Amino acid sequence: MADRLGILVCTNKHLDAVIALTTTAHQKGKKVQIFFSGQGVLLTQKSEFAQLVGKAKLSVCDVSFRANNLEGDVPGVGFKDFATQARNAEMISECDRYVVF
Repeated sequence: MADRLGILVCTNKHLDAVIALTTTAHQKGKKVQIFFSGQGVLLTQKSEFAQLVGKAKLSVCDVSFRANNLEGDVPGVGFKDFATQARNAEMISECDRYVVF
């Protein structure tokens, strides 16, 4: 059985589905990693985003974040979690399953 789930979010849609998938996987004892890139970084500004905190390792593409004129703190995302696409590549190699939104 797959123990690690990677989720790439590159659209500013479907936050509810990302939260539902993450919550279900977390409840089943899976380790979840999520990388927000492109337009997906806009989801970090929604209040519902905080529902992901503690259920997954959250990373945000720093270039996309800045390109969308975003700044400030993001719940559950520390300084080192603002990363490059290399973090996405690491996630792909570390995870047993990989889902793209």
